[in-house]
Amino acid sequence: MGPLIVAGVPAAARLRARVPALTRRVVTRLRSELPVYAELPGEEIAGDIADIVQYSLRLLADVIEHRRPATHGELAQQRDSAAQRAEEGVPLDAILTAYQIGMAMCWAELSQDARPDELPDLKEAVDRIMVLQRQLTSAVSRAYLQARAILDSQEHVGRHALLAALLAGEPTDRPGVQRPAALYAALTLRLGAHPDETLPGPGAGVATRRKIRRVRAALDAFAAGTGEPALTSLDSSGGTALLPLATAPPWPELCALVGTAADAAGVPVTAAAAVVEPLAVAAAVAENTEIVDLVERTGRGPGLYRLADVLLDYQLSRPSVALEGLARLLQPLEAKPELLYTLETYLRHGLDRRGSAAALHIHPNTVDYRIRRIARLTGLSPAVPGDLQHLTAALVARRARTLSS
Repeated sequence: MGPLIVAGVPAAARLRARVPALTRRVVTRLRSELPVYAELPGEEIAGDIADIVQYSLRLLADVIEHRRPATHGELAQQRDSAAQRAEEGVPLDAILTAYQIGMAMCWAELSQDARPDELPDLKEAVDRIMVLQRQLTSAVSRAYLQARAILDSQEHVGRHALLAALLAGEPTDRPGVQRPAALYAALTLRLGAHPDETLPGPGAGVATRRKIRRVRAALDAFAAGTGEPALTSLDSSGGTALLPLATAPPWPELCALVGTAADAAGVPVTAAAAVVEPLAVAAAVAENTEIVDLVERTGRGPGLYRLADVLLDYQLSRPSVALEGLARLLQPLEAKPELLYTLETYLRHGLDRRGSAAALHIHPNTVDYRIRRIARLTGLSPAVPGDLQHLTAALVARRARTLSS
């Protein structure tokens, strides 16, 4: 069969040429006519929503060109999109209306400037649009309802019960609780705020759910190889994730996972992790929480941490006579905040005078002068290995004492 001709050109080619502009028009109309789309964050509209609109328009062009219905595989992206919208709480009727609007706009685009002698081809193009609309309605509805059912399923309840039992250190061999994995990567996560979460109205809630969904998807993908689900309890600020493991993964793999989650969600993620057996999960999560708190209080950047990374801060965060004694080593600098800040910067830059000077916006010679003054006042010089250890510990102790007061 030859191509369907409308307005003197192949209908499929005509539609493909107008996909970019038509996508923008469809998205604009969705936002103007459907309140739930108007309230979606700009990132989601320009990303997920525009992508699925464009894909659907190109699929329609393929259907018209080959004069056949869409295949099951060709509708996979629409099914995935529907499942995502279900997780975000977008109503099904709004989704179906969006597809109807898009198909109607396609018909209007195709039929414009059609000639009387093209009526048979135009009628078949309408039939192809109607068939695709029916297929979309069926595929989207089924995927959406399946996603909602999974969220409320007994399996979900069993996962929640297992997570609760592990976090409380309670037995898991009781009715309604899933069987635990032999080993878990226990993660405590702190999620930064996404700019869209500051939007007024329901859009902020959608942005939060999207952020959580994307972090959870990264965690689920990491756990997928074990055949067991990741156990997560997340809200807008973070939470806990227990990832089932067959064997303890190399630390860089867990670090990469946190980076992947941060990139997917578009927010900074600070986390602590430990690989433990089920009975040790509760203690590991408690320790992880302390580590993340220390990381945030001491101004470290996002990323994944373990106890070894904050060992000195962790130990000195416990009240002791030694803590006070170490903090007093810097007492001569209390009245000279510029010297304290210079010392912190100098140590943070690995005793690099030029790097410290750049961070402080002063000349390197000024850094040298201040370090000499610090040595005279405290009797401790960063150039002496033993003194450097005491100065580092004294700064940590002083910070811990300040935070606890």
